[in-house]
Amino acid sequence: MVRIIIERRCQPNREIKLQSLLMDLRTKVMRQRGYVSGETLRSVDDPSLWVVISTWLNADLWRAWEISPERQELISEIDPLIIAPEKVSIFTFVRQAGAESAHTIDRQSELAAHIS
Repeated sequence: MVRIIIERRCQPNREIKLQSLLMDLRTKVMRQRGYVSGETLRSVDDPSLWVVISTWLNADLWRAWEISPERQELISEIDPLIIAPEKVSIFTFVRQAGAESAHTIDRQSELAAHIS
C-alpha cells in the first residue's frame, strides 16, 4: 500500500469553494479501483494550507486516477483557487518483521505488549 499526500495553499476567501471541490473529488475517488481511504485536513496554524491524505493499494493505481479525465476536470476548477501548484508526494510503508502496513506493525506491538 501507499499513501498519497497532496498539499494545497488556498487563496484567501476561497476556502468554501475549495472545500466543496475537495468533497466532490472524494466522492469520485471512492469509486476508483485501488482507493482504500482518505482524509482532508486544514492546518490550525496556517488556514491557507490544506492537506489530503489518501491510501491506495499501489502507486500505479493512484497514478491512473491522478491523470484521469474525471480528476483533471475537477483539478481545473481547483487550480484557480490555490496560490501555488498542488504538491503531491507518494509514500510507502516501512515494512518490519513481515508486516504489510503500519497498521499491522502497530497491532503487532500491541499484541506483543499484552502477551508479555
